[in-house]
Amino acid sequence: MKNALSRQAVIAAALAGLATAGVAHADDTVNCYGVAKAGKNDCSSKTGVHDCAGQAKVDHDKGDFKTMPKGTCEKLGGTPEQ
Repeated sequence: MKNALSRQAVIAAALAGLATAGVAHADDTVNCYGVAKAGKNDCSSKTGVHDCAGQAKVDHDKGDFKTMPKGTCEKLGGTPEQ
């Protein structure tokens, strides 16, 4: 029982650390258009083709984006949101 509780405490602490790391670096990200794979986009299409994340039909559609660290978008050949 004690071992299971310790494991849960370690997992909870790790998840808390990840959550705060994501919040602290939110300003260091950009919506990158043209790099999302089919079904892997982060939100609706700017062209109105669909209204939700995960609904991109083709790879690298210029209307779909993935959120990623600044500087990565251009390296992948995408267009950062202005």
